[in-house]
Amino acid sequence: MKAFSYEQATSPEQAVAAAARQPNARFIAGGTNLLDLMKLEIETPAHLIDVNGLGFDKIEATPDGGLRIGALVRNTDLAADARVRRDYGVLSRALLAGASAQLRNKATTAGNLLQRTRCPYFYDTNQACNKRQPGSGCSAIGGVSRQLAVVGTSEACIATHPSDMAVALRALDATVETLRPGGQRRTIPIEDFHRLPGATPHIETALQPGELIASVRLPAPVGGKHVYQKVRDRASYAFALVSVAAIVQRDGTGRVALGGVAPKPWRISSAEAQLPRGASAVTSALLAGAKPTEHNAFKVTLVERTLDAVLTEARS
Repeated sequence: MKAFSYEQATSPEQAVAAAARQPNARFIAGGTNLLDLMKLEIETPAHLIDVNGLGFDKIEATPDGGLRIGALVRNTDLAADARVRRDYGVLSRALLAGASAQLRNKATTAGNLLQRTRCPYFYDTNQACNKRQPGSGCSAIGGVSRQLAVVGTSEACIATHPSDMAVALRALDATVETLRPGGQRRTIPIEDFHRLPGATPHIETALQPGELIASVRLPAPVGGKHVYQKVRDRASYAFALVSVAAIVQRDGTGRVALGGVAPKPWRISSAEAQLPRGASAVTSALLAGAKPTEHNAFKVTLVERTLDAVLTEARS
């Protein structure tokens, strides 16, 4: 791990001002992903700004009947919140499917959104990776790609986004609320928050340098049956091969978002019109234009079978 300086911010304004003063600064809260990346020298910030004291650790009702989730709310607390369990069950289930209890006790809402890919070539500094070193190439293309993306990829990157929580937030039409170094506040729809790789896979979100996530806002509950199903190699502490977040109404309409198949939580609103026709029709629409490799072509079938199981549960 390379040397770095450290400070504890006491206000959001102080945190973003500190980030503006030091171009190679990073915010840190739980540190469950960032510290691992620093140890491997994948991330090498010159300065860490501890944001744990900013008061962003509350879940509050909003005037429109939704919830505002502070950026520092721990995953365990969010999953256990009675309002989340009652009205946003897909989010609670997604959180409980992620990582381990110990990590959920430390991991924050903002950190979960910002966690970086678990592509093995990203973590192996002897391999070329455009996310880690822009312009170096992508060893995953032509390499072992069983865990990697089948849709939304580019010639520069085929990594997946690892978050379970973000998939549920995509199904819920959440909004990310931020504070910029100049003091301006901004709202970013979750569908626009994570970026597809294109030619710049190292730019993973819509955040600008020094921009701080303050909260995530959920709209008023939409009702329906909430289901989250995650298919993985181990029963716990494993990232998704495929995951499905679904909210299904009594009339068969609903929302579907996928994890484990793309560089961002994957939802195609037009595909949801196919829900009454069943899993095969929805899968064809969701994965239109997919480019699987020889190692991960099974994911297309796995999406259909997982979605079929989810829809069967939702309609039972």
